[in-house]
Amino acid sequence: MLFNSYEFIFLFLPITFFIYFYLNQKRLTDASKGFLAFASLFFYSWWNIAYLPLILISMLFNYVVGKQLSGYEQRKKCCSKKALLGIGIVFNLSMLGYFKYSDFFIANFNTVFSADVSLLHLALPLAISFYTFQQIAYLVDSYRRETKEYDFLNYAVFVTFFPQLIAGPIVHHTEMMPQFARVRNKVKDYHNIALGLFIFSIGLFKKVVIADTFAVWATNGFDVAEKLNMLEAWVTSLSYTFQLYFDFSGYTDMAIGIALLFNIRLPINFNSPYKALSIQDFWRRWHMTLSRFLKDYVYIPLGGNRKGETRTYFNLFATFLIGGIWHGAGWTFVFWGALHGVALMMHRAWQKLGLKMPVLLAWFITFNFVNMTWVFFRAKEWDDALKVLDGMFFGTIMLPAALTDKLAFLERYGVKFGGFLNAVQATPYTPIWLGFGFVLTLLFRNSVQQINSLRISAISVCFSALLFVTAVLSMNKFSEFLYFNF
Repeated sequence: MLFNSYEFIFLFLPITFFIYFYLNQKRLTDASKGFLAFASLFFYSWWNIAYLPLILISMLFNYVVGKQLSGYEQRKKCCSKKALLGIGIVFNLSMLGYFKYSDFFIANFNTVFSADVSLLHLALPLAISFYTFQQIAYLVDSYRRETKEYDFLNYAVFVTFFPQLIAGPIVHHTEMMPQFARVRNKVKDYHNIALGLFIFSIGLFKKVVIADTFAVWATNGFDVAEKLNMLEAWVTSLSYTFQLYFDFSGYTDMAIGIALLFNIRLPINFNSPYKALSIQDFWRRWHMTLSRFLKDYVYIPLGGNRKGETRTYFNLFATFLIGGIWHGAGWTFVFWGALHGVALMMHRAWQKLGLKMPVLLAWFITFNFVNMTWVFFRAKEWDDALKVLDGMFFGTIMLPAALTDKLAFLERYGVKFGGFLNAVQATPYTPIWLGFGFVLTLLFRNSVQQINSLRISAISVCFSALLFVTAVLSMNKFSEFLYFNF
């Protein structure tokens, strides 16, 4: 069930909303939480009910281990606390590794050793990367005595809360459960409802109208075209850069908006990342809850910046290499993570020298680095990535045939005239859409700023309604969110 589907918007969401608050109104607190957990599991099972036992087993195991860790001093010690945490982490990583990386390792084993081990062809369980990381964070927080879980029902709500279940944000137990426990959050809050519908409408519009428009040109460039000229290659890369942003930030906006309907505030996950002036700044703005997880549970445990400069560079690189592997089982993801690790190392060295550069140049370098590395993130195979990059830097410069008479002298410099964007099936509006992408990401306030400053008025209501209606009328095809694949 997609957020951008009729059955979710007009059936599942309103039914879940009204039943949840009806049960709270009758002071059936446990029943309301139980219903919310059930509804979330139903939402999850809608994709494939075969995934349901896996998430239930994961939840039960992590709940038992987390409860043992949080009350370790009061229980009989069958093993050390650190060993118990290790068992929990190994279980989670083993489950993630088996389903997500088995075929990747088998394929590489076959290549290196000229073996012929059969691939498992396992279907990737939906959201396994997100709920696995979320539960690892819970175990570590329990080990640190930063959580206290009272019952399995609370834990089930924490893990399965449907707005953030499939693609985040990755949340901490201490961020969520106190909100569910507050008495005032069990009553409908019409201000939160208005805010939630407003931000949901923005997210839906981002996904259905903007991201899915860019998706056409990105898909044609990466997956269909055999060769790209320079302009086609840049249209392909920029289209994916904007598609990914509006797709994932749109999902996050919808998740935040839906959660607000239930009086729950999810953490910020995007803060205008394409305005970043350095790669460090970018990762403080892009997928912020993943960056927080990698910092708190990978970078700092590795030693952070506390064990000397050389070790700090290694920790930065290792953290983002792991971040690349988390996103997908493929060498393109590994290379993408490695590139960002190297960039962060270079940024740190640059800071150590005390050097600065003009703001516009800093933005230009950062944006183009991100844009070019997204090519490896998107490409299904190395050849696809190399095709796009080769076109971006070494492709033929092709201009519209209509300019032949006026600019014919450019032919002596290798410029050609003809169907200059045919390979990506661009339209005359494609350059306008790309300009629109730059304007929205660089000049407009982001969704978080909109929430914090929004005053409910006739204008905001009409604007929200316009975005919602436009998006709903555009929902004429099946279109998953990109991060569902991770």
